[in-house]
Parts: sequence; C-alpha cells; structure tokens
Amino acid sequence: LTVVAAGTTTALADVRAFHASPDAPAVDVLVNDTIRAFEGLAFEGVTGYAPLASDTYNFKVVPAGGGPGDAVINADLMIDGLTDYTIVATDVLANITPVVLVDDNTLDAGNARIRFFHGSADAPAVDIRVANGGPTLFSNVSFQQNGGYVSVPGGTYDLEVVVSGTNNVALAVPGLSVSNNTV
Repeated sequence: LTVVAAGTTTALADVRAFHASPDAPAVDVLVNDTIRAFEGLAFEGVTGYAPLASDTYNFKVVPAGGGPGDAVINADLMIDGLTDYTIVATDVLANITPVVLVDDNTLDAGNARIRFFHGSADAPAVDIRVANGGPTLFSNVSFQQNGGYVSVPGGTYDLEVVVSGTNNVALAVPGLSVSNNTV
C-alpha cells in the first residue's frame, strides 16, 4: 500500500494495524473504500507497516473478504507524514473501537524499547512487572491505554500482569525475549 503520486517527495507515515478484538473474525482493512491495505488479519495479529502520505483517510475494518458496507469500524483519521501509527481494533465485536497509537520507533543500540497496550475489556487497570520481585515496568495501565515506552537490556524475561497496586497475579507471561536495537 502506497497512497502517493509517482515522483512525489512527500514525507510518508508508516501505518500498521493490530487486531485485538477477541471475538471478531479475521478482518481486512480498507482505505478510502478502494484500497484493501491489509487482508486476513486474525485476532492478535499485527501487520507490517505501510507508507501513507499526509492526508485524512477513511479506514474501514471489514470481515475478511467483505466490502465497505460490511464495516465494523468506520473512522476518518488524519495521518501526519512525519509520524508512525498503530491502529488497534479493540474491545469485543459488539463494542469494537479503534484506538490510534503514535509509535516511536527510535532505536537504542544498548537496549530493547518495549510498550504495553492494555487490550482486555474485562480486566481492571494493571501493572506489568518482572516476575519474582523484579521491577515494575508499567504502572496502572487501564483498558485501551498504553504505558508508553521503556528500555530494557536485551534478554529473556518472565513477566507478571498484576491488578494495579496489588500483588494479585492475573497472568504470567514467561519467556518473553527481546533484543537490543529493536522496538
């Protein structure tokens, strides 16, 4: 997907989609009704980035193979060619909502840069911490919010998702591997 006239030297944004609606089928993302930018994106799937020039675009999320009239999300978004974005389809299908995240893909040669997005509609605010008494990486992140970026040395981490401000582990996330110089 490149929505730019040939020979144009316009700055391009990078835009990707993240399917975070647990009961929604695989989806396609349409841009301005005519461009099928991403196809067959299943729950928990994240697309690669696609370049877009600065402009206002209409994004429709439709069941895979569907057309503009089948949209479960229909949103007009202003895209700044100097910014990278992740557009998240979040919540259950009956309440599906787009959340637009501004991405900071600045690399750090000595660390991995990570971000946490809370996509569980039925969970309270959470903290993300390194298991077994390790540090808290993200604090008090509510549904449809993100904790910003943190830098950690590359390696493998066992994490815990805890109800914010408590020691009640809601989810163990063992063996999360991250590499330096990545986001």
